[in-house]
Parts: sequence; C-alpha cells; structure tokens
Amino acid sequence: MVKGLDEMMRVQVEALRLRGYRQEVLAANLANADTPNFKAVDFDFGAALREATAARPGSAQGPAQAPQLLYRTPAQLALDGNSVEADAERAKMADNAIRYEAALRVLTGKIKTMLSAIQG
Repeated sequence: MVKGLDEMMRVQVEALRLRGYRQEVLAANLANADTPNFKAVDFDFGAALREATAARPGSAQGPAQAPQLLYRTPAQLALDGNSVEADAERAKMADNAIRYEAALRVLTGKIKTMLSAIQG
C-alpha cells in the first residue's frame, strides 16, 4: 500500500522539487543581472519532470539529480556580455511561483482525500 501511495504522489512531489529548484535558478539569474559576462540559465521543466518520474525498473529510486541547465538566448545581449533580461526573469519567476502553488494545492488535496478515506 505504501508503494501505491508513493506512486500516486510522486509526480506532484517531483514537480514541487523542480519548481523550487527552478525558482533558485531564476533568482540567481536576476541576482546577476549586473554581472559582466554572466549568462542566464534555465532548464526544460517538462523534460526534467519526465526524467524525474520515469520508472526505473530494477533500481531503487535514489535522490533525484538536478536537471541540466541550459544557457538562455536573450533577445538582445547587453554591451557587457550579460544575457539576463530582468523583466523576463521576473515574469518567469512569477509564473513558476503560481505553478508551484498549484502543484502544492493538488498534493494537499490528494493528502486530504487519503486522510478522509483512512478515517472513514
């Protein structure tokens, strides 16, 4: 039964972990907006979530690895070589925060449903 519960919540748990990590990556980009030659990075959230939740037959699910960070191509590179676009970073952070909250609400709902079923 525990394995079934783990499988049921694994996607949401991994989504929360990845959303938290992405918020750190985006915040680091924004913090370095004035650093010469700093290159903004991000990762493909969908691909990272698929990788994190993929069944690995015959192997124990160990600690998840951080997704591969990719350099972002800016619309216009700054004269000092910095590729951070502050407004775009803030928009991505806001979107990511909203999606984090949504994943948290889904996970909370699943836990409440399980508790209700257990309590009868």
